[in-house]
This record gives sequence, C-alpha cells and structure tokens, in this order.
Amino acid sequence: MSMKPLEFDRRYGELDQVISAYTGMPADDEPDRPSEALLAYLRHTWHTRPWALATAEQQIREYARNPPGRLRLSLGEFYPMPDVGLSESAIQDWLLVIADHLKRSVEEGEAPPPAGPRTHWEWHARYPELGQFLGGWFSQDMPDEFPDHDAAVRDYAAGTDPQLVARLTGELHELLALALEESDYALAMAELGMEVDPPRPYSPSGWLAHLADGLGGFEADYGPGSASP
Repeated sequence: MSMKPLEFDRRYGELDQVISAYTGMPADDEPDRPSEALLAYLRHTWHTRPWALATAEQQIREYARNPPGRLRLSLGEFYPMPDVGLSESAIQDWLLVIADHLKRSVEEGEAPPPAGPRTHWEWHARYPELGQFLGGWFSQDMPDEFPDHDAAVRDYAAGTDPQLVARLTGELHELLALALEESDYALAMAELGMEVDPPRPYSPSGWLAHLADGLGGFEADYGPGSASP
C-alpha cells in the first residue's frame, strides 16, 4: 500500500523538491562545492520559501541515515529515489553532503544572490504559470490547433481564471526585468515549453513584452464569463 499524500509530504515532501532540482543535472556535489542543481534549489527557495530549507535538511539527513528496509520496500511506504547517476552505495554519502550544504546555508545565512534561472527545474519553479501557458498553448501542435498566436492567447484567456492570468502577466514582467540577450530569451521560452517561433515581426523579448502589455485586454474581452464577439 502506497503512502498517503499527507504522510508522504511530512516525511519526504521537501526532500522530493530538492531531488527534483537534479532532473537532467549531474549529482556532482562535493563537501566544499554544491552542485549547480543544489545552487538552483537554494537560490529559488531562499527567496520564496526560506523556512523550507531546514525541513529539507532534516528530511534528507533522516532518509540518508535510515534508508528504506525490505518491509517498507514491500509495502511501498518509502520515497522512490530516482536515478541520479550514482550507485546505490554512493547515494547515502551524497545525500549527507547535500544535507551539510543546506545546514551551512541556513546557519550562516548564505543566501545566493538573485540571478536568472540556470537549470530547467529553476525555470519552471520560478515561472510556473508561464510554463503552463507556453507548454500548453505553444507546443509544436499549436499551428494545427489555432490559426495564429493571438488565437492561442485568446483561448488561454477564455478558459483561465483571471487571477492566473494576472499571475502570468507578473511572471512576464519579472522575466523581462532580467534584461537578457535575445538568444537567452529564446532559450528561456524553450525551457518553459514553447516549441514554435514567436510571430513575425517580434523578437523573443518583443513578443513577451507584447503579451505582458496585452494580456489584460485579452482577459477582459475573452475571460471566463465574457461573451466572445
């Protein structure tokens, strides 16, 4: 019998957040150097949920010291550690290194300075609604589903709660405030799930700015409860 969600979160919820940050990234933490994946988790969590860092340290250390035995494995009541590219014998030491980095970060107040996302996990953790929007409405199937980009935006606005549209607008402004190079904005959009090019004549940042300025109008005209023309 698998573990119930509440119990899972109590034991492993924040551990799972940390391990998720390693998706597609090497688990190459050293005692004197956190990995890029762990830095991404620290950077995001310090500036959004700093209280979660101590929970992460506790859950990771407990899991490393008490890995699931045969009974828990047979019952399914354990955290299924994904493949991070390490042997089973190396997992325990690696987890303890992570826990030590988290402990040091909290005790010494070592919060990474604000910076643009550097990993796939960090892009989606920082811009969740933008990831839903680009990945859901601008996949490679978008040209078959909508006549143009504006039609896809209208479809999003028509079926999305106004609070989420407002959240998307805020995330767009935050992304634009990073003042990235155009190639980096193109990379950001790809990381967040966009599989088609922006409409002509817009550059990647130009289209994002167009969306940030125009989403309010789309929502007002086509939001839930509004009549389509």
